[in-house]
Amino acid sequence: MRILLQKKDNGFYFKERGAWTPAAADAMDFLCSTRAIDFCLANRISDVQIVLKFHEQRYDIVLPMAAEQSGPAPRPSGAL
Repeated sequence: MRILLQKKDNGFYFKERGAWTPAAADAMDFLCSTRAIDFCLANRISDVQIVLKFHEQRYDIVLPMAAEQSGPAPRPSGAL
């Protein structure tokens, strides 16, 4: 399995700083999802999703990343 970053708008995969590719085979493998998330946060990359890419495409899993919120996290209803 490979762990890739994919742009939501055009489906391109992250290859290297400043470069995106339409070919998953050419994309950077982050090796673990937390590395991919940390990379996005450190480099202010948004509008991407994490793709768990398997040998057989039918097993691929797409994990949307939520946009980073500014300010305090919302409180659950009923909390003081």
